[in-house]
Amino acid sequence: MCPDVKFSASLVLEMAKGTLLVVLFALTVVGQALTPSTYFTTVDKERLRTIFLSAEPYQPDNLQALHYSVLGLDLLGAGHVEPSKSCKVVQKGVDSDNVESLFYASSAARSLGSAHCKLSVGSQAKSVLEAAIVDGAPTRTIYQAVAALANLGLPIDAKKVSSALLDTLKVEDSPLSHGYAFYAASYLKGDLKTFFDLIEDVIAQADEIDEKFLQFESGLYTTAIVLDSSYKLAAAHKKEPTVLADKVTQFANYMLNRKHMDSLKNAATILSAIKTLTENKFHVPIAVTLASQVSVSDQYPTVQVRVSDLLGGSLGKVTVTADTARHIGDDAIVMSKKPFKASSLDSALYELDFLEAKPACGFYAITVSISPQTKDSRLIGTSGAEVRVKVTTKVAIENVELGVADKDQTTAPRMTRLQPPHKVVRTLEADHLQRIIMKFQLRNTAADSLMAAHQTFVRLTNQKTRREIIFVAEVDSSNTYTFDLDVGSREKEFGYLSGQYTMELIVGDAVIQNPLSWIFADVNLKFSDTLQSAPDRLDGYKAKPEIKHTFRVADKRPSTFISNVFTVMVLLPLLLLLVMWMKIGVNVSNFPLSLSAIGFHVGVAAIFGLYYLYWVQLNMFETLRYLGLIGIPTFLCGNRLLSSIAAKRLEVSRRGPKPGSYRVCCSVKANQ
Repeated sequence: MCPDVKFSASLVLEMAKGTLLVVLFALTVVGQALTPSTYFTTVDKERLRTIFLSAEPYQPDNLQALHYSVLGLDLLGAGHVEPSKSCKVVQKGVDSDNVESLFYASSAARSLGSAHCKLSVGSQAKSVLEAAIVDGAPTRTIYQAVAALANLGLPIDAKKVSSALLDTLKVEDSPLSHGYAFYAASYLKGDLKTFFDLIEDVIAQADEIDEKFLQFESGLYTTAIVLDSSYKLAAAHKKEPTVLADKVTQFANYMLNRKHMDSLKNAATILSAIKTLTENKFHVPIAVTLASQVSVSDQYPTVQVRVSDLLGGSLGKVTVTADTARHIGDDAIVMSKKPFKASSLDSALYELDFLEAKPACGFYAITVSISPQTKDSRLIGTSGAEVRVKVTTKVAIENVELGVADKDQTTAPRMTRLQPPHKVVRTLEADHLQRIIMKFQLRNTAADSLMAAHQTFVRLTNQKTRREIIFVAEVDSSNTYTFDLDVGSREKEFGYLSGQYTMELIVGDAVIQNPLSWIFADVNLKFSDTLQSAPDRLDGYKAKPEIKHTFRVADKRPSTFISNVFTVMVLLPLLLLLVMWMKIGVNVSNFPLSLSAIGFHVGVAAIFGLYYLYWVQLNMFETLRYLGLIGIPTFLCGNRLLSSIAAKRLEVSRRGPKPGSYRVCCSVKANQ
C-alpha cells in the first residue's frame, strides 16, 4: 500500500459512479433467491403511518378514507390520538339506508375499539343489510353487508349468504370477486368446503414474473385481497389452504416490492395482507436481509443478516448457517457450513466473520439456511436464501516508468522510474513525431499480489484552456498496464492545441477502497505547424455558417426561333379550324346568352391563358394557386351550362324538332 497517494472522493463520483451503480443494481436484483430479501422496516412503518394520518381531519361525507386510515393505524399498532373524536365523525356520517356507508362506519368503529366507539344505527339497518344479500348481487356488496352485520353484532343467515355468493360467482368469476366472496364466507359458520376448494383454482390464475413474483392481472389491490381473504377463509375452515409454499413466497415478494405505494386504500390493504402472512397458522414466510453494509473489508469484516417475519418481527431462537459462500466471478467456494452467531444487540440479527475464510477481493453470494430451535412447521423459505456482499481491498501503484520515444522506434525510449506520489521534476517534451510511453502495476496490498482494476485512465489537461482528454491504460496477461500515446495520430483529439499539459493517472473499481488520482508529470506537446494555424475549423462547438435553401436553377430555354416555330405549330390546328368554319358556315344563333355560358367560356379561355403564362413566366406553385382560383367558378358555370342544355334537349325531344333546324349549339347549316 502507498499511504501518500492522494485519495479523491470526487474521483469516485466522476469516474466510478456509473460502474458502481450498475454493480449495486446487480447485487440487489440479479440472481436473488426466492426467499424475501426485504421486509417492512421501521422507516416503512413510519411512512405508512404518515399516509394514514394524512386522511385527517376526517369528514363525515368520506367514511371510506376514515375506514382505511383507522384500519391502517390499528394494523400498525400505532393506535389513534383522538378515537372519541373520530367516532363522532363516524356517527355523524353513517347512513343507515346505505350498505356501503354501514360497512365503512361499522369497520371504522371496530378498528377504533368498543371502548372508544359504540356505533348506533337505525332499526332499519338490519333490513337494509339483509336485503342486499340476494342472488345476483355483486360479491363486493354481499361482503360489505355480511361484514357490517358481523361488526354490528347482528345475526347472519349463512345459507342465504352462501346461495347468493355461489349464484354471483357463476357470472362474476374474476379473482377480485372471489376475494370478496372468501371474505364474506370467512364470517359464516358451518361447512365452508365449497368456498375453500375455490382457493386453489383462483391462485392458479395468477401470473408469474421473472420466476420471483406472482400477481393477478388487476394489480396490487386484487393480489392483496385474494391472498388476505384466502388465509382468513382457511382460518375459518380450520384447514391449510392448498397453496404451494413457493407461490406464497412469490406473492409476498410482489407485495414487498410494491411497499412504497402512497395510496391510502392500497397501503391499508397490503398491510392487512402482510400482517395475515405473519400471524396465520399455516404459512409464515421468512425474510432474510443483509443488515450490514455491502462492503466487507479489514475495517468491517463482519457480515450481518436479519432473519425475521415480513413485518420485521423476531422468529425466536433459530440457527442460521452459511451453507456456501461463492465467488460470483469464477464460482469458487470459499466457505461452507459456517454458522452465524446471534447478535447481542438484536435477537433477529446474526453475524459472521467473513474474512476468516481469507477471500479474494470481488463479489460473493452467501447462501443461508435457517433452522428454528423449536420446531415450527409454518415457516417457509428456511433454505436457499441468498445475500450478496463484496470484499474490498486497498491498492498501491508500483513499478512506474515514463518516457518519450521516437515514432519510428529508431532509438530506444528514455524511460524514467517514478515513485508515487512524487511528480516528475522536469517537463517532458514531445512532438507529433514522438510517442509517450508509461508502464505501471497495481498491487493488492491485502493479498500481496498484482491485480487489474476496472477503470484505469490517463487524463491530460491543457494548463491554459483547462481542456482535458482521457485515454484508457491497457493491461496485459501479466497485469502490467501500458499507456502508449502516439502524439501525431492523436492531434485531432487534442484540437491541434500545442502547449503544456498535466498528466494524471486515475484508478477506480467497485472493490477498491482507495481510488487513486495521481498527477505524475507535465508534458509540452507540439503538434504539426500546418494544422496548428487553423484550429478554428476543428472546433466542434463553434457556430457553423447558416444553411439557406435554394431552388434548382431553371433549365436554359431554347432559342427564340425554335420557340416561335413550336408556337406556330401549336396554333396551326386552331387556324385550320377557323378557316373550315368560314368555308362551310357556322350557326351561333343557339349560343345561350346566360351568365353560366359566358362564365364557362371565359373561364376556359382564362385557363388556356394561364397555361401560356406558366410557359413564359410563372412557376408551378404560382400556377397551381391561380388555377385553383379560376377553376372553381369555371367548374360551377360549366356544370350549370350542361344542366341547362340537357334540360332544353329533353324539352325539344318531347315537342319534336323544327324542320330544317339542329338542336346542337353552334351547329353547321345544311346546304339547301
